[in-house]
Order: sequence, then structure tokens, then C-alpha cells
Amino acid sequence: MTQGAGQGPDAWQGEERDGSEEPDAVYSPTVPDLPVIDGAGPLYVVGDVHGYLDELRVALREAGLTDAEDRWAAGTTRLWFLGDFTDRGPDGVGVIDLVMRLSAEAAAAGGYCKALLGNHELLLLGASRFGDTPVDSAAGTATFQAAWLLNGGQRTDMERLRDHHIQWMSRLDSMALADGHLLLHSDTTAYLEYGGTVDDVNDAIWQALQRNDAEETWDLFRKFTKRFAFRDEGGPQAVRELLDTYGGRRVVHGHSPIPYLTGETGGADSDAQGEAGADSTPRVEGPHVYADALAIAMDGGVTMAGKLLVARLPLAE
Repeated sequence: MTQGAGQGPDAWQGEERDGSEEPDAVYSPTVPDLPVIDGAGPLYVVGDVHGYLDELRVALREAGLTDAEDRWAAGTTRLWFLGDFTDRGPDGVGVIDLVMRLSAEAAAAGGYCKALLGNHELLLLGASRFGDTPVDSAAGTATFQAAWLLNGGQRTDMERLRDHHIQWMSRLDSMALADGHLLLHSDTTAYLEYGGTVDDVNDAIWQALQRNDAEETWDLFRKFTKRFAFRDEGGPQAVRELLDTYGGRRVVHGHSPIPYLTGETGGADSDAQGEAGADSTPRVEGPHVYADALAIAMDGGVTMAGKLLVARLPLAE
């Protein structure tokens, strides 16, 4: 597998947690869970893909979700992608095309295939809409085009990007509740700034993107590029704040590679997921449960020669 490239702007602090804590009891959020729909198929989630289309095809087939021709083969199964379809890997637009097609095929079979908005979707939308338009950043004046290239943007993706891809990305939900799981892309509490219910957050971020304002889109990108809110000493409380606000018993997220969360790969003070140590390959076998077992991380670090994760929820305990 080719190692990804690109480096982004966000730093973090704090000591590593190994995620081995066990909860004293099943967490009961203030907001009740939505009931499971009778007859609903099993629930799966997919971590960050970042343009690794071939790896995604293999992972979906191995999970029994698609057939040898990459067609939906899972009937009434429910599938959520957690965002970050493009950048760093070779075929981000191909990934988007596959997910869009599977969405139609799953719906026709009585299931669904849905996707969440990741920070790299925000970055690609900004680069395609605003290019070199200056925006204010913490480090001074920046542009979406420069940030996109710095974070692994692939010129071939931009060349192949069409209006229907842009419209699809701009209409994605930012969070969802499914079977007691609060699904997010980013391990941040920034969602709380956009509303007190799942619907309110999704509507607020959708409305912001429809306004087509460079500064507002940049602000969204910056907030949802933040990470590690659940990792350190205050992590369990941060997760509980989200669960108490939006419902669910566990948060499931992508965005932060598991080797960074476990300390196996030290990472860097950036958004870079493509900077694995030269002498090590991340040993990721499955999702990472941490923050007093209230959070599940799904980014296996495919851009650093790790694993593209597909998992059925709830996880086997």
C-alpha cells in the first residue's frame, strides 16, 4: 500500500491513554435512545477511506456487504460511512462514486448506505468553491487551495470532481443516532456549538454550507479538524456531554487514527494521517474502545499503511 501524504494545521497536547478502562456500569444518557426499528437489518460502520478505493472494495467484500462486482449484497443491512472519502489516497472521487452507487442499491434492497460529513469533505468543498480566496486563520491569511494540497489533496480528484459530487458532499449529515450509537466524524465537542439535537446540528451545518461563504466554511473546517477531545483525562466527561445532549450510549467516530490514540505512533502536531514512522507499521486489527469504554474509534490509519476498518455494531464484548 502506498503511504499517504499531506500535513495539516492542528496541534494537540496531553498524555496518551491506552483505552483499557472498563466502565462501572452501562452509561445512561439524559436523552433517550431512538428505538430500533422492527425488522431493521444489522448495523455496520466504515472508518476513514481517504481515497483508498481498492482497500475499501476488499474490506466491503470481506464484510459480506458487497459482491465480487462491488454491488450491494447485504439486503436490509444498514451501513454508515464516517466521512473523509478523499485526499492522500489515489482515488477519492472513485470512493465517492462507489458510496453514491451503493446508497442507491442498498435503498432498493430495503437497507441503506449513508455517509457523514468529514473535515476533508469540508476541505475539498472549500478548495473547489473558493480556491485561492484568502481567509483568516489562526496562523494568518490562508486559502482553501493551499490547505487542501497541504493535507494530501490529489489534483486528479479535483480534475474529476463534478457538480453532482459537490452537491452530494454539501448535503451530508454531520451526525446520526443508530441503535444506541452516536455517530460522528470528528472526536471533538465542536458539534455542541451547532445545536442541542441531532437534527439541529445537521440543519445548522447544512445551512452554513448552502450560504457558500468562504470564511464560514473555513470556520467549519477548522472546528472539525480538531481532535482528541475524548483521549485524555477529561475524555470520558467530554463523551458524556455529547451523549447527554444528543442521546446514545457510545460515541463512534473516525478522524483520529487509532495508532495516535493508543500511542503506538506518536503522530505529529498536525492533522497528518500520512506520517507513520519509517520503521514501524501500525498494528490495527479492529476498532479501538476507550474513554471508559464510551468511545469507539474507527480510523485504522489506512493512509499510514494501517487498516481500513469495517465493523458491525454493537461490537462483540
